[in-house]
Amino acid sequence: MDYHLNHLKELESESIFVLREVAAQFQNPVLLFSGGKDSILMVYLAVKAFYPARVPFTLLHIDTGHNFPETLKFRDDLVAKYNLNLKVGSVQAAIDEGKIVEERGVNASRNLLQTSVLLESLEEGKYDAALGGGRRDEEKARAKERFFSHRDEFGQWDPKNQRPELWNIFNGKKHMGEHFRVFPISNWTELDVWQYLAIENVPLPNLYFAHKRQVFMRDGVLLADSEYIEKKPNEEVVEQVVRCRTIGDMTCTGVWASEASTVEEIIEEVATTRMTERGGRTDDKRSETAMEDRKKQGYF
Repeated sequence: MDYHLNHLKELESESIFVLREVAAQFQNPVLLFSGGKDSILMVYLAVKAFYPARVPFTLLHIDTGHNFPETLKFRDDLVAKYNLNLKVGSVQAAIDEGKIVEERGVNASRNLLQTSVLLESLEEGKYDAALGGGRRDEEKARAKERFFSHRDEFGQWDPKNQRPELWNIFNGKKHMGEHFRVFPISNWTELDVWQYLAIENVPLPNLYFAHKRQVFMRDGVLLADSEYIEKKPNEEVVEQVVRCRTIGDMTCTGVWASEASTVEEIIEEVATTRMTERGGRTDDKRSETAMEDRKKQGYF
């Protein structure tokens, strides 16, 4: 009998293979968790990869202090459900200790401040590999990443100096103080993720589904109103039915006008839209190379 996998099962098998390679090659890997659908998918795949054993990765969440409350509740429920080990790096604590300086003004965001807190957390935990939910279809800088992405002793990424990965052979060798970022779902698209989550019936934060929220428009992007954002005089707050396509810091995560209230409706919406999911992230709009610049400095 012929053995056939559909494309979603092929992606699942590839990701599980990468997760198991990380567990085999590294001594102290960590799974970066943002509370978004991609990191939730990563946790779900890790549970599958190592079942019935406990997931062998600590979860690391870099908390900006400006997260959606729904994200933090979902994170804590997920940790309890799968008996996971959670570590939190606090941007607010780093600000209070004078390690980093908070931005001021109407365009202020803590998103950039995550980088130094992430690097410090990786150093403190002595993690030699950090698993992330980045996908190549998200953004042009992420399209350059290998599955195993080498970082030097300063946590920096050199896009011109990456190792070949022929025939899915991954080289995790490194010098003391260096580490790797690993991206098991690199080859997934946004549509793949949603189709897989629908088939597997994976629970998700209600932020992803249509709900009423106070929002305002800034530079063509709808932002959720919050105490963390200083509004301009001409920015009017209105109630609108919206949903999130990505989840991050409230100051830079755009929301989308949408009536999609089920995963099936989201799949239909994603399949027909021309705007990428990061098209609503204001942190990506600061410059043409915003994401690549942050990655070179040690960002996810």
